[in-house]
Amino acid sequence: MNAKMDTMKAAVLNRFGGPEELVMQKIELPEIGPEDVLIRVEYAGVGEWDAFERQGGYAAMHGIEPRFPYVLGSEGAGTVAVTGEKVVEFNIGDNVFAPAFLNPRGGFYAEYASVPAKYASLIPDGMTAQEAAVISGVGITALRGLEDVLQLKQGESIIIIGASGGVGHLAVQIAKQKGARVLAVASGEDGVDQIKKLGSDAVINGRVEDIAQAAMKFAPQGLDAALFTAGGDSVHAAMKCIRPGGRIAYPNGIHPEPQAHDGIEAYGYNGEPDPDIISRFYSYLVNHQITALVSRTFLLEEAHDAHVSLNDHYIGKLCLKVNAD
Repeated sequence: MNAKMDTMKAAVLNRFGGPEELVMQKIELPEIGPEDVLIRVEYAGVGEWDAFERQGGYAAMHGIEPRFPYVLGSEGAGTVAVTGEKVVEFNIGDNVFAPAFLNPRGGFYAEYASVPAKYASLIPDGMTAQEAAVISGVGITALRGLEDVLQLKQGESIIIIGASGGVGHLAVQIAKQKGARVLAVASGEDGVDQIKKLGSDAVINGRVEDIAQAAMKFAPQGLDAALFTAGGDSVHAAMKCIRPGGRIAYPNGIHPEPQAHDGIEAYGYNGEPDPDIISRFYSYLVNHQITALVSRTFLLEEAHDAHVSLNDHYIGKLCLKVNAD
């Protein structure tokens, strides 16, 4: 990295709003604290929740006073460009990835991102920078819902709505690794085909198949748990199939927000990173137990188009190519 460099290109928001608010701009490099690493970003994941953040949803939810220009991007991968003076676990040039949900120094929709070193991890052998860039935000969100909120146990039955989406396709894999019985509701026949390959016990096309009928066949006494990674009519149908005393979890930002009823608890949560959950998630990666699917890759300059595509049909994740060769 050129020591004289003090600006970088980024896709920024100068105000919250629709995809049209994402514009390319030169901004100052983010600050680097003594326990941070500055990452030269190769790829950035585009998360389903990025639209909610772009609209100012999280700022309102958490009472955050936004600082513009505002840089989205809560997951990414690249190489370590600078290390803070207290950082000993990384060297310049290391290939790393990291989550950075609501990072006050800006996200990964930029040529460089500054994150606490405790959030960064070396990219495991055999994993590309592109896959590493898109897997941490969705993976941690899925893991948080399954382990910490639902406390899913071996042998339990779970329905996963939005199973072919970013969080959903990771949740299917993690739930299976935990020994659960998984009924996946995917979108489209291509989504069904992909999720079958990931090992789900049963997969249906939520666009055309009867969710209640499938759930009754899968778990006649009612499902133990549900993870909703998408909203809509599928959520209402699935909620009727949860047994009394069952649990529902959903990442905040799902609309309409599921409502608890009839002795069934519903918990909204955020996929914030912390060293504990990052370590737990990393163990799945180094043991090659889960993988991320990348549907489309856009240039950083096409961040607007990527956000428009969040409303289109796609499987897995969308991605921005930033500095990669």
